[in-house]
Amino acid sequence: MPSPAPAPNRSARTHLAPAPAPAPAPKETSMPSLVLAHTRYLLIEQIRVPIAILASAFFPAISMVAFVVPFAGRDPVAATTATGSLMFFGAMSAALIGLGNSVAQERELPWNPYLRTLPAGPLPRFAGRILATLAVMLISVIPVLVVAALFTEAAITPARLLLGFGALVAGVVPFMLMGLFVGFRLASKAAMAVSQLLFFPMAILGGLLLPPQVLPRFVQDVSSYVPTRGAAELIWWAIADARPSALSLVMLAVWTAAMAAAAAWAYRRDEGRRFS
Repeated sequence: MPSPAPAPNRSARTHLAPAPAPAPAPKETSMPSLVLAHTRYLLIEQIRVPIAILASAFFPAISMVAFVVPFAGRDPVAATTATGSLMFFGAMSAALIGLGNSVAQERELPWNPYLRTLPAGPLPRFAGRILATLAVMLISVIPVLVVAALFTEAAITPARLLLGFGALVAGVVPFMLMGLFVGFRLASKAAMAVSQLLFFPMAILGGLLLPPQVLPRFVQDVSSYVPTRGAAELIWWAIADARPSALSLVMLAVWTAAMAAAAAWAYRRDEGRRFS
């Protein structure tokens, strides 16, 4: 007969390996960090190809040296208002031409459709684009301020300078929206051409290159209805206490609302065309 199986040793203890600790849950990326990441990326792209920054910064400064310094440099009021005008000229270039062209170029990149499918939505990209444009805009006004400080009698207090920066940011909003509209509606080559065609006539009509009082009468009549005039008068009020026209400010607000609606429509149309 087969011998019975030995009884199990009840005193022996089975040692089980401890269960691995659960992996920590991935941290959720906050919206501000996403916005900063997009802003940093866009600024790096601007610095790699700095032609837009150079154009926005140095053309107004050269205009200061060529026209303001010899003809209005000794007049404190004229030099101060001219400085504000050319500061806005550079900021407007970054907002309209720079933003419109960069948005149009980004739409042509193969990874742009992928970015639009990310769960964060369009806010980080839009906010990053706006912040990067504001940074370029503020960089563009530095050469003008340096020329005004060194070679003209322009005089401004620190408080009014800060107020002027606030007025500049407020005045440039419709042109940023205009740049978004152009960028979402046109290809990059067409966006560059159209934004320049919009930029220079509005700069002239708004009195950025010549004082409004020396413009022909019919140009003065039209000037109050373009957004550049309202933005310029807002800046002149901030830095030189020049009283703005109510009509110019109302038209600036109207242009801002109209461009906001146009930019939103262009974005939705582009979204529908690409993903429907």
